[in-house]
Amino acid sequence: MGPGLLAQTADPAYAPLEQAYAALRVKDYDRAIPLFEQAVAVAPERAAIRKDLAYTLLKTGESEAARDQFAVAVRLAPGDEHTALEYAFLCFEAPDREEARAIPFKAEARRIFDRLRHSADPAARATAGQAFSNIDAPLAAGIARWSEAVLRSPSFSAHFELAQLAEQRDDLPLAAENYLAAWKLLPERRGVLIDLGRVYQSRGLPAQAHAAWLAASRGGEPRAAEMARRLLPARYPFVYEFRRALLLDPANAALHRELAYLLMRMAETGEVSHADAEREFRDITTQDPADVQAAAQLGLLYWGRDEKELARPLLDRVLQGADDDLANRVRTAMHLPVKLVSRSAVPTEASPRLMADRSLRAGYLKDALRYLRLAHEADPGDYSVIYKLGTVLNQLQDDAEAIQWFAVARGSPDAEIAANATRAWHNLRPSLALLRTTTWVFPFYSSRWHDVFAYGQVKTEFRLGKLPFRPYLSMRFVGDSRQTLPGGVEPQYLSESSIIVGAGVATRQWHGLMGWAEAGSSIGYLDHHARPDYRGGASWARFYGRNIYSSERGLFLENNADSVFIGRFNNDLINYGQLHAGYTPATPRIATQVVWNAGLTFDARRQYWANFIETGPGVRVHVNGTPRPLVFSANFLRGAYLINRGNPRGPNFNDVRIGLWYAFTH
Repeated sequence: MGPGLLAQTADPAYAPLEQAYAALRVKDYDRAIPLFEQAVAVAPERAAIRKDLAYTLLKTGESEAARDQFAVAVRLAPGDEHTALEYAFLCFEAPDREEARAIPFKAEARRIFDRLRHSADPAARATAGQAFSNIDAPLAAGIARWSEAVLRSPSFSAHFELAQLAEQRDDLPLAAENYLAAWKLLPERRGVLIDLGRVYQSRGLPAQAHAAWLAASRGGEPRAAEMARRLLPARYPFVYEFRRALLLDPANAALHRELAYLLMRMAETGEVSHADAEREFRDITTQDPADVQAAAQLGLLYWGRDEKELARPLLDRVLQGADDDLANRVRTAMHLPVKLVSRSAVPTEASPRLMADRSLRAGYLKDALRYLRLAHEADPGDYSVIYKLGTVLNQLQDDAEAIQWFAVARGSPDAEIAANATRAWHNLRPSLALLRTTTWVFPFYSSRWHDVFAYGQVKTEFRLGKLPFRPYLSMRFVGDSRQTLPGGVEPQYLSESSIIVGAGVATRQWHGLMGWAEAGSSIGYLDHHARPDYRGGASWARFYGRNIYSSERGLFLENNADSVFIGRFNNDLINYGQLHAGYTPATPRIATQVVWNAGLTFDARRQYWANFIETGPGVRVHVNGTPRPLVFSANFLRGAYLINRGNPRGPNFNDVRIGLWYAFTH
C-alpha cells in the first residue's frame, strides 16, 4: 500500500480537499465551496480547512459566510494572528442595514484589534494598532458628544445613539443604562428591548436578558416580537420568568394577560391556587380598565362562584365595549339573548392602513411601505394612503416613484392633501427632470473695494438614470463696474472680467455635500482673449431653524463651506467658510432676517487678499409679492488679513456690502 493511499485512508477530508484545491487552481469557486464544506463536515476541528473555505467565499462576495468561517477558525486556532486580523476586519465591515446584528460584530472587531495591538509580531501590532485607533477614537468622541446631548436634552434618539456607541466600545453598563432609558421614553419601540437583552447577555446576566426578550416577544411590534422569539429558549416560559419580565415592563398587557391564563390553567391542575390567577386578572383590570378580555375572564370567574355583585360591573364593561363576539359569549354565560353581528360591520384591527400607521410611528419605513401598498390595493381611491406612499418612498430615497404618487394625490378632493402633494411634487420635479436649468445672479456693492461687482451663472444639468453624478453645461459671468483689468489692484478672485463657458460634472448632494469639476474657456470681455479655464471643488451647506419666508418666528443657523481650485489663478485652491446666525421675526408684509456673519477665507498659495477673517451684523429683506427668490441684503463687516506680506492696504478693513440675490430653476 503506497503512502498516498495510506494518507487518503487515514484522512477522510483528503478526497474532497484534493478536488477543492483542483477547482481553485482553475478558479471554479462555485465547485470548490461545496467541496470545502464536505471537508469541514468530516473534519470540523481543522482550522486550516475553514480558512481556505473562508477565503474562497470572499472571492465570490459571500463576506458574511466567510466571516462565520473565520470566527470558527479563530476559536480553533487562537494563536493565528493573521486569521484573527482577517476576521476583525470582516466584523467591522458588518452591514449597517441590520444595525442590531452589526453592533456586536463591530464590538468584536474592536476587542480583537485591542488584543493584537500588543502582539509580538511587529506587522500585526502596527496593523491592529492603527485599526484600533481608527475605531476607538471616533467612538470615544461620539460617546462624549452624545453624553452631553443626553444631559442637555434627554431624548430617545440621544439615549439610543449613546447606547449603540457604548456597546461598540464595550462599555456595557453605559449601553444598558441608555438602552433602558431610550425604551422608557418610547415604549412602542420594542426592538430596543432586544438590544437591551443582548447587552445583558454580554454582561453575563442571562436572567435579565431573558426578561427583556420575553417582554419584547409579547405585544407591540410584530417584527420585534418575532426576533425576540428566536432568541428565547424553545420551551415555554416559567411563571417566575413572566414575573421578572413584568418587573421590567409592567405596562405590557399581553404579557400580563398570558401569565394570568397560565396561572388559571395551573390552578385547574392544582399547581397553584385560583386566588393567584384571580389576583393577576384583577391587577390587569385595575391597570387597564379598557382590557375587556381580562374583565370578561375575571367577571365570569366571579359569576361562576355566584359573586354577582363583583361580577356585574366587570361584565357590564364587556357588554358596553366594541367586541361583539366577546360580549355575546358573556351574554351566553349570563343566559341573556345574544346580539346578531353583521360581519361586514366588524372593524379589522390589523388592517393594512392601521399597520402602516403603527409602522410609521415606530420608524419602520419598509414595513410601512408594504402595508401602504396593501391598503392602496384594498381602496385605490384613498388619497391619504396615496399621499403617504409618496412620503414614505421619498424618505426611502426612491424619488422617481414617489413623484408619481404625489402626482396622483394632487387630484385629491381634500384640499390639505392636494396642497401638500402639490408642494411635494414641485419640490421633487427639478431633481428628476431630464434637463434642469438653474440661473442665479448676485450684484453687490463693496465699500472695501469701492466697486460694484456682479456674479451670475446659467447651468443646465443632465440627469442620466441613477448615476451618482450629473454632467452639465455652464456659462458664468464675473465682472465689476470699474472694468478692472487683470493685473490691476483688485484681486482676480473678485473680478475676472470674463464670461466663462464650460462643461463639467457634479455629484449628487449627500448630507449637504457636493463635488464638481469643470473645464472650459474664459473669454475676457475687456481684452477679448480666450484662455483655457479649469476649476473644481467641493461645497457643503446646512440650514437649521426658520428661513426668511417662514410664517413662524424663530432662530436660524446657516453654515456654508466651499473649496475651489482655479487653474487660471496659478493653480490656487481657495477655501471659504461662512456662518450666519440670527433671528427671523416673521413680519407679515416684508420678510426680514437679522443676522450676524462670521467668515474665514484662506488659500493654498498664501496670497494676502485670499487670507482673512471677517465678522459683523447684517439684515436680509424680501418684499412679499415680489418673486420669492429675490432677497436684498446689507452687511456691515470688520475684517483682518491673516497674511500681510505684500499687503498695501493695512492689516484691518471695514466693508459695507449691499447686494441683491435672485435665482430660479426651470
